[in-house]
Amino acid sequence: MEVGILMEFIKGFTFGWDSKKGDFYKVEAKTSLRLMKERTNSEYVIFSLAALQDTAQSIEIDYKGSHMVEDDELISMISYARELGLKVILKPTVNTRIGTWRAHINFFDHDIPCEPKWHEWFASYTAYQLHYAEIAEKTKCEMLIVGCEMVQAERRSEEWRALIKDVREVYSGPITYNTDKYQEENVSWWDAVDVISSSGYYPIDDWDRQLDRIEKVVKTYNKPFFFAEAGCPSRLGSSYIPNDWELVGDISLEEQKDFYEKMFAKTEQRDWVKGFGLWDWNTVLDAEANAVNDKGYGVFGKPAEKVIHAHYSKIL
Repeated sequence: MEVGILMEFIKGFTFGWDSKKGDFYKVEAKTSLRLMKERTNSEYVIFSLAALQDTAQSIEIDYKGSHMVEDDELISMISYARELGLKVILKPTVNTRIGTWRAHINFFDHDIPCEPKWHEWFASYTAYQLHYAEIAEKTKCEMLIVGCEMVQAERRSEEWRALIKDVREVYSGPITYNTDKYQEENVSWWDAVDVISSSGYYPIDDWDRQLDRIEKVVKTYNKPFFFAEAGCPSRLGSSYIPNDWELVGDISLEEQKDFYEKMFAKTEQRDWVKGFGLWDWNTVLDAEANAVNDKGYGVFGKPAEKVIHAHYSKIL
């Protein structure tokens, strides 16, 4: 484990969440990654991948279908990120084909005949993580995120510890797990990872209270911390419910900008917050002129983009 990287502020952005087979080979994808670095002054890119299982109670995880970028194109994009001077964090996550959020993946605590079981799911999930741990090691990724917002699964401490131990046999860099908003104190196995991380989708008027709460967890485990996700859609009301990507509301580029300004103002007062993997930057960008019509999390061509660039630029 390279201890030095753990103390560096992560000026990061999440990239590629919307990607499938072949997308990373596109010229437009490389253009988008270059613009992400230039327009936000990011120094890190988080390549976030989404394997699929059929339902929240399925035990087989598919990470080889056309919904995933192929290994060669991922490795090629990591190489291009290096050419741009970016550091790389790899984040293999899982979704369900029917749309149920991964936080609801869940099974009975005790094995019951004819029912899917935790150990079956973790066997498949571990194989998935090990596959990308090998790529992370081969490409010398600066960090590996072994899960994201899996709220119901987080209580399975022994399985997570075993998974992390297996990953360490393959990957020599720092490991983190990205818990969901409000869940930081509910993970009992933070001692098993090198970095604590969570999703920072907190209401614009509640940052102080939430940071006070998270700080207690960080101090307890004495681990570096960063927000592996954080962001806000550009629509009215989103700054108070930034995690709701389906919120109905009119376009408001100003509300998104305000959210970023407040988040940065509050977190820069806490020296234990060591960065962000902001959510998110599209693999293929729409025309910049269309930004005024976009209600999503993207910041390309929006006022929030300049706020992010200014904040990242002033942090040494």
